[in-house]
Amino acid sequence: MEKIFDMVIVGGGPGGYTAALYGARAGLSVVLLERAFPGGQMVSASQIDNYPGLPDGIDGISLGDQMRKGAERFGARTVYADVTGLELSAEPKVVRTEGGSFLGRTVVIATGASPRGLGLEKEEALTGRGVSYCAACDGMFFRDKTVVVVGGGNSAVADALTLSRVARKVILVHRRDALRATKLYHAPLMEAPNVQILWNSQVEALLGQEKLHGVQVRDLISGKVETVECDGLFISIGRKPSTELVEGQVSLDAGGYIRAGEDTRTDLPGVFAVGDVRTTPVRQIVTAVADGAVAAHEVEKYLAMVRG
Repeated sequence: MEKIFDMVIVGGGPGGYTAALYGARAGLSVVLLERAFPGGQMVSASQIDNYPGLPDGIDGISLGDQMRKGAERFGARTVYADVTGLELSAEPKVVRTEGGSFLGRTVVIATGASPRGLGLEKEEALTGRGVSYCAACDGMFFRDKTVVVVGGGNSAVADALTLSRVARKVILVHRRDALRATKLYHAPLMEAPNVQILWNSQVEALLGQEKLHGVQVRDLISGKVETVECDGLFISIGRKPSTELVEGQVSLDAGGYIRAGEDTRTDLPGVFAVGDVRTTPVRQIVTAVADGAVAAHEVEKYLAMVRG
């Protein structure tokens, strides 16, 4: 008879592996499906300094692997597979991969979200070499340096303000003539003495080979292109949640994120969402880890209820 797991986790980021750890320690049978490497978005971080308990910091690959080992120590199983489909209303629930299907009494969605890029040549090659998508994560590396922030929404302005406290100069590039950010952010931004705004402009090219040393910016009204020397480029134009597998099965918000509260429960019984993929005001490693612990607790409660 095909094994039915208490918990099938889709995604091996910090939220997924924390759910696996807590679930396995509670005596649940747990399998985690990861398409590439343990750690999710963390693997692209060369240095993580905002995770508690690691005073010297750690790189994302190492932290992800340590999370994997911690969960597997208590019996969680990791399977490297690309999930191709989900049947979340079925009993038991079905998670399909190219190598076969997994059955679960519950499913935890931990597929994360990826930052939207500019789609420019060299962008991928220079990520981690001057190009970043997270000011809270990487801002400290640009102390007393010049950085460019792309965007005009709440995240971009918040990033610009964060960076203004460490960088020598912050240049905010926005393609419109007014910010989309809420009014709350406007005054602090305008009052920051080291922030410059380039209105009606967009970054068109990245300069540098091994390391970013500047960007080319086009004025969308005059068409003039100028070179802006900088040490860092922070792209803050939104994120894209990885929810393709669950569309039409669980409720999503206007941004495409899974509607799940602090209890991580979705509107479909037995299905939980953790980390960056769910609706949440903050998306950091620590918040994903917290979600994973909560999800495992809620899975225990759910299984106790359905088993009577």
